[in-house]
Amino acid sequence: MTAEAHGGPKIGSRSELAKVSLGALGVVYGDIGTSPLYALKECLSGEHGVGVTTANVMGLLSLVFWSLTFVIVVKYLSFIMRADNHGEGGILALLALLRGKGGETRKAASVLLLMGLFGAALLYGDGIITPAISVLSAVEGLEVATTTFQPFVLPVTVAILIGLFLAQKRGTAGIGAVFGPAMLVWFGSIAVTGVIWIARMPSVLMAVNPMYAVHFFIEHRLHGFLVLAAVVLCITGGEALYADMGHFGVRPIRIAWYTVVFPCLLLNYFGQGAVVLTKGASAAQNPFFAMVDGWLVYPFVVVATVATVIASQALISGAYSLTQQAVQLGYWPRVSIVHTSGDAEGQIYIPEINTALMVACCILVLAFRKSTNLASAYGIAVTGTMSITSILFYAVARERWKWGRLRAGSITALFLTVDLAFFVANATKIHDGGWVPLAMALVVFTVMTTWKRGRDTLYAFLRGITLPLDLFMEDMARQAPHRVKGTAVFMTSNPEGAPPVLLHHFKHNKVLHEKVVLLAIATHHEPEVPSSERIQRIKDLGHGFHQVTAAYGFMQTPNVLDVLQRCADAGLVTDKNDTSFFLGRETLLITDRPGMAKWRKMLFAFLSRNARPANAFFRIPPNRVVELGTQIEL
Repeated sequence: MTAEAHGGPKIGSRSELAKVSLGALGVVYGDIGTSPLYALKECLSGEHGVGVTTANVMGLLSLVFWSLTFVIVVKYLSFIMRADNHGEGGILALLALLRGKGGETRKAASVLLLMGLFGAALLYGDGIITPAISVLSAVEGLEVATTTFQPFVLPVTVAILIGLFLAQKRGTAGIGAVFGPAMLVWFGSIAVTGVIWIARMPSVLMAVNPMYAVHFFIEHRLHGFLVLAAVVLCITGGEALYADMGHFGVRPIRIAWYTVVFPCLLLNYFGQGAVVLTKGASAAQNPFFAMVDGWLVYPFVVVATVATVIASQALISGAYSLTQQAVQLGYWPRVSIVHTSGDAEGQIYIPEINTALMVACCILVLAFRKSTNLASAYGIAVTGTMSITSILFYAVARERWKWGRLRAGSITALFLTVDLAFFVANATKIHDGGWVPLAMALVVFTVMTTWKRGRDTLYAFLRGITLPLDLFMEDMARQAPHRVKGTAVFMTSNPEGAPPVLLHHFKHNKVLHEKVVLLAIATHHEPEVPSSERIQRIKDLGHGFHQVTAAYGFMQTPNVLDVLQRCADAGLVTDKNDTSFFLGRETLLITDRPGMAKWRKMLFAFLSRNARPANAFFRIPPNRVVELGTQIEL
C-alpha cells in the first residue's frame, strides 16, 4: 500500500503534480539540500579531515555520491517509504504500524516499542542541532569575504534563529508559499556554481567509480573509516524526508528528488571537489564559498541563509508533528496545540516546544561557536534513528507485508551494515559533543516512558474504582434522583464503566441532569480518522443517559464541541449554552508503593501538574467546565 493511496494531497493533473513537487523542495529536503554548506568541508578540514590530494578528494566525492545513492535512493525512496501508515511516515508512524500485531512475542514487542521511542527522542536532538549548524554555516560565509565580519557571525546567527522561532506562531502557510521558489533558486545557484568548476576540471566526475572509495579506505584504513563521521553529513536529511512524507505523498517527493535535488547536489559536491583540487588546501577550509569570488560571496551568503532558514523550518515543523503524535499516542503530556491554518490540519504551532527549541539552539551556537565544532555533535542522533528505522522496517516487512525471513533479513542486514558503519564512526565524536544529542534524547525518552508508565498506573487505579455501568444504571433507577434541566457531559476513558467523576458528582450533589452524555475519545493508531467516521458509537442507555465514542487519529487534536455537533446530526441533540462538562482532576500523592521508582513518581507528578488542562486540550469552553478533585496515591 503506498502513500498515494492514503495520504498527501489529491493530485488530479500534471500542473497540480508539478505544484506539489515544487512545494516538496522546501519542506522535505531542507536538511539534505543545505548539506553542501558543511559536509565536504568537514570531510577535508574537520576533526577527522584528510589532506588535500587528488586521491583523497576523489575518494571523498565517491563516498558522498554512493552514500546519497544507497541511503536516500535505495533505502528510503525505494523501500522505507513503502512503510506508510495511511500516507504518514516517520518513526512513530512506523511504530504505530506494529502496535496491535500479534506476530511478535510480548518481550520482542516491548523491545521494538522502546527502540522506536528512543529513535523518536533522537529526532528532537536533530531538530535542535540542524537549525544551529545550518544557519551558522551560512553566516560563516561572511568570513570568506573579509575577516571584518568575524565578530558579527555569532550575534547574526543568534538573531536569525530567534527571529525564526518568534515567527513560528504566525504559521507556516505564509512562508510555505515561497518555500518551493526559494529552494529552486537555491538548487539552481549551487548547480550553476558546481557546473562552472566542473567545466574547468571535468575529471572529477570520474569519482562516480566506487573504486575511488575502495582505494580511499585501503589507503587510510581506520582513519578512512572514521571519516564516515563527516561523510554522513550529506545524508542526515533522510529521516526528515521520511517523516514529511504525509505532507506530499511519495510520487511528488520522488519527482522533486530525481529532477532537481539529486542532480543539483551532485553537481555542487563535484564542483567543490574541483575547486579544492584547483585552489589547494586554502579552499578546503570552506569549499562551498570558495566556488565564488569577490562581491558574489555576499548574495551567495544571503541565498544560503534563506535556504538554511527553510531547512530549519522543516525540522521545527517536524518537531511539532512528532510531539502531537506522542501526545495522542499517550507518550507525552498534553501541550498547547495551536492550529495556524483553517485549511491544512497539519499546520500546527506548539509554544512549549518552540520555546525549548529556541533556547537550546541559541545555547548550542554560543557554546560551540563554529560549525566545525558543532559538526562533532551532529550525526550521532540521525544515524541512531536510521539504524532503529531499519530494524522496525524488518518487523513491518515480516508482520504487515508477510515477507519471508530471508528476503526481509537480507535487505535489513544491508541497510544496517551501512547505518551501523556511520553510527560507529560517529560514536567516536561522543566526547567532542556527540554526547549532546544523546543527553537530549535520554531526557526526552525518560519523559516519554515515565509519562506512559504513570498514565497506565493511573488508569489502572481508576479502573479499580470504576463501577460497572449496568450496576450504576440499576442503582440510579432505584434511587430516582432529582433531575435538573440541561445536559451534563462526563469525559471517560473507559466506555464500559461509570466515570469516577460521575460517581463523585452523584455522591456529593445527589442530583443529575436531565440529559447525561458519557463521552469517550479514542485515539486510533492511524494518522487521521475521516470526519465521516468521527462518531463511532451512540447508545441510548435509557433514563436520559447516552454513551458516545468518538475517534481521532494520532495526528489530530480532539474537539469536543465538534463531536457534540456531529452527535446532533445523528439524533442526539444538545444545547451548547445549556451544557456543562464534568472533568476529574487528580492530585497525586507520592508513596513507597511498588510499581514505579520514587523519582519517576515525582517526575510524573511534576509533568501532570504542568500538563495542559484537559478542557483546553479537548477544546472545551472554560466557562462550561466543572472540575471535581480526587486524591490518588501512587
